[in-house]
Formats: sequence, structure tokens, C-alpha cells
Amino acid sequence: MTSSTYPNVGILLVDDEPAWLRSLSLTLERSAGISNIMSCQDSRQVPDLLNQHEIGLVLLDLTMPHLSGEDLLKLITEQHPGVAVIIISGMNQIESAVTCIKLGAFDYFVKTVEEDRLVSGVLRAIRMLELERQNREMSSRMLSGELKHPEAFAGIVTTDRAMHAIFAYIEAVALSSEPLLITGESGVGKELIARAAHTLSGCRGHLIAVNVAGLDDTVFADTLFGHLRGAFTGADQARRGMIEEAVDGTLFLDEIGDLSIASQVKLLRLLQEGEYFPIGSDRPKRLKARIIVATHQDLAQKQVAGTFRRDLYYRLCTHLVQVPPLRERLTDLGPLLEHFLEEAARSLSKKKPTPPRELVQLLGTYRFPGNVRELKAMIYNAVSTHRDRILSMDTFLNTINRPDGSNTPSFVQNPERNLYCGLQRLPTFGEAAELLVQEAMTRANGNQTIAARLLGISQPALSKRLKMSRSDLS
Repeated sequence: MTSSTYPNVGILLVDDEPAWLRSLSLTLERSAGISNIMSCQDSRQVPDLLNQHEIGLVLLDLTMPHLSGEDLLKLITEQHPGVAVIIISGMNQIESAVTCIKLGAFDYFVKTVEEDRLVSGVLRAIRMLELERQNREMSSRMLSGELKHPEAFAGIVTTDRAMHAIFAYIEAVALSSEPLLITGESGVGKELIARAAHTLSGCRGHLIAVNVAGLDDTVFADTLFGHLRGAFTGADQARRGMIEEAVDGTLFLDEIGDLSIASQVKLLRLLQEGEYFPIGSDRPKRLKARIIVATHQDLAQKQVAGTFRRDLYYRLCTHLVQVPPLRERLTDLGPLLEHFLEEAARSLSKKKPTPPRELVQLLGTYRFPGNVRELKAMIYNAVSTHRDRILSMDTFLNTINRPDGSNTPSFVQNPERNLYCGLQRLPTFGEAAELLVQEAMTRANGNQTIAARLLGISQPALSKRLKMSRSDLS
């Protein structure tokens, strides 16, 4: 689904009837996009094939000359325990099915069973193998703490341990065909994570990004599924949907939390069935792209409110990443500052300015509601008006001290949550001022200039108050 061959491990079909092998191979490819298939008519060749090729799943007939299916099942479970086996028998015998399951078979089907049931069983086995591989890879990544492909994350500037744990997780699940859900506040870099996952997937197709916020159900369906000519008024010619544009690649749906319930149903059906109908068509098309979705909203709260389907949420979060906000990874401020200063200077054809030593400390006192995107905008704005060798802090100060409430303490925005509420004795002005000064100096790491700016007073005024406090203690 997500690359030229699917799945990543081979599927071996074993049967002495060549017509059945051809039929089964065509069914798997046509119905599920499964193309990584090998066929074997002589059961005696199976041990060598398993040793020579990376086989993950064997579909095995029971009644064959030379080595029987049951004998092969025993051999595979003993010598290749990581290989899953599905028995496909020409006889519907309960005793035989029970014996095979006890010997370690993943599933058992009769050849006369409906194609859909057989294909679903094969897909279940593939998903199990993928999850087992991902668990092994994640355990290995977490224990080693090293990335195999750090170049995939070169566009994300960070030294934060939580971010590097996310990178390790993305490496582990990048080859999965299951959806990936990326959550986090606006501006944290969710699309960069999606692009890294796409790069690591090895997909030969493109990453197609679609922001679904504000799309009504009709536009959503047309955008994703496309339409035939004459499907509706104004449809003068057929149009490919974004799913088709993303064939053998990745479809990234941003702001998934804004989808209407009707559109959520369509997305759920797409994920469950692996197929879709272009508008105006009665012939389904297969989904041949990896799905990655992102949102800044709390989907758990939206479920409680009844505005996001619970079944869709569980279908989407097979793999889940939550990107932390910038205020929770303040060690990234320094590297991000240097990165964006260099980028902005290059973009604006200016010499890279030198930031004041206290700038990173000042930025550390700000909550950054717009996260990395907001920091980038602040730096670009500062560089665009830069004149001297040392970068002016005015742009940053104007943002941090702006009166729109974005950096205002919650007890000021919500008077009912006043920090003095419930105290038996109110502090005097002097005591309150003393506490404010101490807190400001703590947040500024002892830098009086920054502490004064946090308090909204001049540096000499703060210095005078600090001297008064020391004299009162002596």
C-alpha cells in the first residue's frame, strides 16, 4: 500500500495446484494491493525458500504430495517462529482446523470460503507481523537511544530528549501501513513530523498535504475522492482526488479535529474498507497511500462532547505522537534562535546579527502560545528591522509585554481564580512586592535587566528595591 511492494516482508503461497496459486495471487493483489508474493508448487522447496528469502507469512495447503501441510506447519513453527502460517484447506474439517491452530497456525480457511474473508484474514496477519516488528524496533531504539536515520529529522531543530524519543518512535512505525495520528498545539511542527515519517517510509510516491479545516462534507469528499465527468452540475471534466495523487505515497490530513461528523464517517469507511468511490462512480478504487493525520484539538474532549466519533479516534491512533509545546522544551530556544537568525538573514539578504546575551533568558519567560512558528515570526520581524551589530530586543519585548493577554497570568485573566482568594490574611503591599521581586529574579536567573522588564519597572528601580530588601535584612 505504501510502497512499490506491499507488505515489506514476503508472502509465500504453497499449493500443488498451479491454477489455485495463480487465482489466489491475483485475488490478493486485486483486493488488497498485496504484491510481495512468491509461489511454490513443491512443498519440499519450502525450507530452502524460508532460509533464502525474508518471508513473513505462509499460506499453506494441507493436502500435498511429498511434505504435507501439517508437516510443514510443524517445521515452520519450530525453525522459523517469527513466520506466521495460514492454513488453506480443500476440506472443511473441524478436527483438522483445531489441530493446526494447536500446532501454531495463525488462522484456518477453507478454499471455498468467500474471497473477502480470506483477504481479511491475510491482512490481519500482516498487521500482526507489522506490530510485532514495530515493537521490536521501538524496544531496540529506546534501549540504544540512537537513531538509524537522523537525516530524516534534519529539518527539526531540537536538543530536547522528549523530541528525540518521538524521533525514535517515528523511525519504528514509519514502515507501517496503519494510520499515524500527530497531536500538538498549533505551531509545534506537526507537518515536519509527518514529512519525516514519509521520508522514512521509503514510499516512492509523494506526500500530499490537505488542510481539512473548514471543508464541508461535499468539498471534503470531492477533495479526497475526486469525481467523474458529469457527476454534478459544473463537473465538466473528471478530477483526480488527493488519495489518487498520493498513490504509493502519503496522504497527510491536517486539522482532522475540525471534520464534520458526515466527513468523519467517510474517512472511517475509507480506513476500514481500504477503498473509496469517486463521486459519480459505482466502481471502488483501492487506497494505496499511507494515512497520517494531525490536529491541535483535544480529541478526547471532542468525543465526550459528541463532535468526534470514538470509533474513528481508535482507528486513527494505532500510532500516536504528541508533540510537546515550546514552553515545555526551553532548551530548544538557543538552537532555534541561532537557526532562525541565520535563516532570516539569508532570506532578507542581511548579515546575521548577534543576539544579546540575555535574549534567550527573556524568551524563556514567555509562554509562546504560537510555539515555534511564533518564535520564527518574532525573529524574522526583528531581523527585518535590524540596523546595528547587536540585535535589538524591542521586537521581542513588544510581543512579550503585549496587552492581548497571551502572556498574562491566569489569575489576571480570570479574577475568580485570584491567587489571594481564600487567604485569611492579605499580604501588605510591601510583602507582595517582595515576593514579586524574588519570583522575577528567579525566572530571570538573577539578571536584573530581564527581571525589571518582567515587572514592568526600570532596572534602576529594581536595583533600588533590592538594596532596600538587603538593608532590611541586615
